[in-house]
Amino acid sequence: MATTSSMPGSGPLRVVKKITGWYVVAAVLFIVLGLFAIIEPAVAGLAVALLVGWLLIFGGASHLIGAFKGGGAKQVIFQLLIGIIYLISGFYCLTHPLLAVGTLTLLLASVILVEGVLEIISYFRLKGEDASGWMLLNGIITLLLGGMIWFHWPSSSIWAIGILLGVNLLMTGMARLTFGLAARKLIKRAAA
Repeated sequence: MATTSSMPGSGPLRVVKKITGWYVVAAVLFIVLGLFAIIEPAVAGLAVALLVGWLLIFGGASHLIGAFKGGGAKQVIFQLLIGIIYLISGFYCLTHPLLAVGTLTLLLASVILVEGVLEIISYFRLKGEDASGWMLLNGIITLLLGGMIWFHWPSSSIWAIGILLGVNLLMTGMARLTFGLAARKLIKRAAA
């Protein structure tokens, strides 16, 4: 006699299987985007600069709109100033994408270094789990790649941001794919 939770098409195992399916799809997307960024690093770097420019403009517009929702004079002035700074920064990124890539390269180095540290911390917290070695490998490679930026900046900003982002996306995708497949294997065992 089968229980409700182990029947195909119903229960929590179905939900978990669906979630891990999307997790694997997202991991594959990370891998594909990473390969594209490695193959075309200059395009990836410029795309990142333009994306950040548009995000800053949308963020600035949101702050300007939010400034008039009340909250006192100090809050209105603060929101207006933040909105104006965001708009100017976004406009600068869109009109000077090569200079924006140089600035974003330093920001990316900081983010990648922090991610590497967090991946290594995650490894030590998940040390006994399946495929946790990929988490450690991802953390070490991420730290190395983040450190490489500092030695070649600013001359290599155009290719560095694309290559480093691509390798980071590729390694993150591989680590997540491994964990997603391991989770799906556990689901099959639980359903049996």
